[in-house]
Amino acid sequence: MDRSPTNGGLPPAGSSSSSSLFSDNLKGLLLAVVSSAFIGASFIFKKKGLRRAGAEGARAGLGGYGYLLEPLWWVGMITMIVGEISNFVAYMFAPALLVTPLGALSIIVSAVLAHFILKEKLQRMGVLGCVLCIAGSTVIVLHAPEEKTPSSVEQIWDLATQPAFLLYTASVAAVSLVLMLHCSPRYGQTNIMVYLSICSTIGSLTVMSIKAIGIAIKLTIEGINQAGYFQTWVFTMVAITCIIIQLIYLNKALDTFNTAVVSPIYYAMFTTLTIFASAIMFKDWSGQSASNIASEICGIITVLSGTTVLHSTREPDPPSSTDLYTPLSPKIFWHIQGNERGKHKDDDLLSGEFFTVVRQDYFT
Repeated sequence: MDRSPTNGGLPPAGSSSSSSLFSDNLKGLLLAVVSSAFIGASFIFKKKGLRRAGAEGARAGLGGYGYLLEPLWWVGMITMIVGEISNFVAYMFAPALLVTPLGALSIIVSAVLAHFILKEKLQRMGVLGCVLCIAGSTVIVLHAPEEKTPSSVEQIWDLATQPAFLLYTASVAAVSLVLMLHCSPRYGQTNIMVYLSICSTIGSLTVMSIKAIGIAIKLTIEGINQAGYFQTWVFTMVAITCIIIQLIYLNKALDTFNTAVVSPIYYAMFTTLTIFASAIMFKDWSGQSASNIASEICGIITVLSGTTVLHSTREPDPPSSTDLYTPLSPKIFWHIQGNERGKHKDDDLLSGEFFTVVRQDYFT
């Protein structure tokens, strides 16, 4: 006599579910690795494009936008977009605790490629700093609170307009404006933290907006249209604005500083601030144990230590002066006679101390 499946059939179903879960995790793992490879390589393509554009006109670090006409820069942009899409799809198959730490692989990819392709030497202490950044970020991610996914755009709007997150948003806006309007023109070319702080702080708001847009798209696909809610379009405009600002200042950072230093610092700061913003918005820290919170603090300290080591081992960048001539020796000066005729101190215009070095690129 045939029997319909009963509880006795649960083990096979459980086995099938376990196998499916393993398959999904494997897909997420592979997509995350591919994403890191594409994103890491994109830094190199964009850097080479920025160099080419800078050789023909104003550099991005000095406010130029010639890189928008450079094909190699667009190859880098497309490569980065493909990597970000792969990363987004990876989250559909695997949990964040598996996917997010693998983003650190992009640092290794960009550092290795920069060493061989861009000839940007990574010092031994720089390797140590890179390891510290990866280790600290991994600790932060592994102990980060699990997010409670909102079920509608209106719900995430309520989370975004709560006093704590509004205060965070206002702080990010104020700090970013100070960095962009005051610090960037004065210290942007000499301090790597200026450009990357702008990218990272603005980037944390970008992620929050992208999450809202993702929820809207998902609900719309499921048959619950979210296009009619004004919140969806507010999040869209915020995301577009933040992404544009990020791209501008990330290009400036890549054009001005060593890629092997930019990548890990940007990753570490962006990851830390994103987790912090998410914790404030979704109030995930309220349910965490003291040990998890302590682990996250240790991870942040480790990241800051790695950032300091990387910054201190950065190779000096060549001067970006546009003068045609180098300064004259301090031993040379002119004495103006009464007849306005210039004479050298020792009346020897052809003295060995008198020379002028003309930039080679002036003749190319």
